[in-house]
Amino acid sequence: MLHTGLKMKNKTEYNRYKNDSKTNSNLSEIIVITSYPPRECGIATYSQDLIKSLNNKFEDSFSIKVCALESGNQGLNYPEEVKFILDTSDPNSYQEIARRINLDKQIGLVLIQHEFGFFQNQEEAFQQFITELQKPIVIVFHSVIPKPIELLKTKVKRITDRCESIIVMTSSSSNILSVDYDVPKEKITVIAHGTHLVPHLSEAFLKEKYDLKNRKVLSTFGLLSSGKSLETTLDALPEIIKVEPDVMFLIMGKTHPEVVKFEGEVYRTMLEEKVKSLNIEYNVRFINRYLGLPELLEYLQLTDIYIFTTNDPNQAVSGTFAYAMSCGCPIISTPIPHAKEVLTSDTGIIFDFKDSRQLAIDVVRLLKDNQLRRNLSTNTLQKIAFTAWENSAVAHARLFEKITKNKLILKYKLPAINLSHVKKLTTDFGMIQFSKINQPDITSGFTLDDNARALIAICMHYKQTRNESDLVYIHTYFNFIKYCQQSQGNFLNYVDKDKKFTAMNHTNLDDANGRAIWALGYLSSLTDIIPAKILAEAGTLVNNSLLHLSTIHSPRAIAFAIKGLFCYNNGFKQSMQEMLIKILADRLVEMYKHESSEGWNWFESYLTYANSILPEALLYAYLVIEDSQYKKIAQASFNFLLSKTFNENGIEVISNRTWHKKGEVAGHFGEQPIDVAYTIMTLSVFYEVFHNDEYLQRLYTAFNWFLGQNRLKQIIYNPCTGGCYDGLEEFNINLNQGAESTLSYLMARLTVENYQYTKGSPNIQLLDLIRTSKKRKESIFYSDFKK
Repeated sequence: MLHTGLKMKNKTEYNRYKNDSKTNSNLSEIIVITSYPPRECGIATYSQDLIKSLNNKFEDSFSIKVCALESGNQGLNYPEEVKFILDTSDPNSYQEIARRINLDKQIGLVLIQHEFGFFQNQEEAFQQFITELQKPIVIVFHSVIPKPIELLKTKVKRITDRCESIIVMTSSSSNILSVDYDVPKEKITVIAHGTHLVPHLSEAFLKEKYDLKNRKVLSTFGLLSSGKSLETTLDALPEIIKVEPDVMFLIMGKTHPEVVKFEGEVYRTMLEEKVKSLNIEYNVRFINRYLGLPELLEYLQLTDIYIFTTNDPNQAVSGTFAYAMSCGCPIISTPIPHAKEVLTSDTGIIFDFKDSRQLAIDVVRLLKDNQLRRNLSTNTLQKIAFTAWENSAVAHARLFEKITKNKLILKYKLPAINLSHVKKLTTDFGMIQFSKINQPDITSGFTLDDNARALIAICMHYKQTRNESDLVYIHTYFNFIKYCQQSQGNFLNYVDKDKKFTAMNHTNLDDANGRAIWALGYLSSLTDIIPAKILAEAGTLVNNSLLHLSTIHSPRAIAFAIKGLFCYNNGFKQSMQEMLIKILADRLVEMYKHESSEGWNWFESYLTYANSILPEALLYAYLVIEDSQYKKIAQASFNFLLSKTFNENGIEVISNRTWHKKGEVAGHFGEQPIDVAYTIMTLSVFYEVFHNDEYLQRLYTAFNWFLGQNRLKQIIYNPCTGGCYDGLEEFNINLNQGAESTLSYLMARLTVENYQYTKGSPNIQLLDLIRTSKKRKESIFYSDFKK
């Protein structure tokens, strides 16, 4: 019997996925009250980014609409998601919007993006507005002022008392609300300002594109106003130029529209005059416009140092600061709470307000130390990975679910299938083993393991899409496997960047040999779509390896080999393969009988990696040999494994730091994408054989691990690059996107594609193999082959 801890929850989840009658038209609505583009405002941009990320992750869970804030009739042309417009200067507008929200039965939650400036002339109208609302309210405070006067404290308390939850973006803001405003801690949720996932394009390419070749680039951006203190950086430039004459300071952004209304371009004019007086025109470039996101992120990616300045010590958080962090910019900042929270000695530099001399010293030190800048960039990316907009969306959605008492039921959206990173990792020789972040590291060389996985994944993709371009990659990975086979039929695993086998091939390579057979077998099963020449060569490689395979005793190597022989046997039935399947399956049975005991239904005295392939292999053996003990042990061992890896939080696979030894408590971090992917593929097989819905339920749950339903509530799959992060550690994600993790995700994603969440349709690709796997009795003695 399956572990029952998730049964009721997962059954509900499964029924939701199967119900394809539900459309966006009857989803519960969340109304977001905020400034919104085309209004030019930092909070408007923030809200648009948040809503986009929520839709990308959960568009089938709820519908998001906007109540746009305007001061007077600005006549803006809003996008279709804007449902209401609230004129913040008109008290009657507050009453009318409250009435319309209350009457709208589809609206289940109100999310308010709060900034004091929005309502400064109509504070009482705003207070009355939230009092009259009859829906649950979540408010996001973009400013939290410490040590408030009594009047301000009273105003804030009236707001927080009416709200179900308060979101702030830093721990310091949370502490201020709790200590200075007496807001209960349980009401406060910290969700960091979102940051964008970026592809990390070549700095040299981008500098040439924007006419900045051979320049060291300092930059800052945002809507201009006197509070930005940009003159601090201008005053520091003469000292910087003495050391780095070709430095360029980019000032990106137009003057804030509200500033233009009351002051015109006084501040920008002052900056331009200062540039002339300091004789630094060659070193300063004004980009006087509101940059679109793609262009802005490219400017930030080419930036050598990002400089953030402000005159306001109480500015809790900066969106511009967050954008720069997402691009891995080394940052020098004035000490706002946001900066003090994320910029430690290994992630950035903090200098005092208006201290141009100290700023010049810090900039020069960074410009002269390339390694320090690289270290700051890498450490910053690691530190802020959890703030990606995708993770912000998960955090917001989980809060919404909690506040509505599960009336908003979360359903993760399947990302589009993206082969970009797979192709980026692939040379004309094979797939590179590791990446530094998302940049392939050719010095890591190549492995048979990764190229076998790559062959399987691309064959799965080709089976589903018939995309002819896949054949080029199929040839590449197949040729690599062929390159690794030795004259005795065994395979070597490790190849360096110069295509030479390394000394690491002296270690045990049985698992790699098993994976190679799995890949060749799966390729050979696709007889109707793979070119005959490749099929013939694959058959030769498999047949050459049979004698070596008969000698392996590693349980995972045995399991991989059985999977490969099962697939091969469906394409080219041969008695020799069936005999070998039985020999290998019997070895797994003996291991199970030796190690299993009451409460420990397993093949070894510990659970390590790729565990699910052991019961899966026995199930395949049953489909060929029809020995009932294979089926019985497969079920018992797999259900035991599920009981150790699934809980109320989803799936937590065995830690690669400690493994899980019999009689000991399992570790809870060091989770690898490959183990989640193998579990998903095994669940698919068990579902197709036994038609037990609980296997399908767990398949969905396991796949959501990649999307954020995991112990850290962070995405493991990177939709920007098409890569997958290398692991879920104790407190952070391993941001490197190597071949193993990326291919594991792709195999899992292609497996789930067969079911189409909303329909629970069968895995036709797998059924083809299972249905044609009818045993042929042969009058050959297995004992003779064993000899």
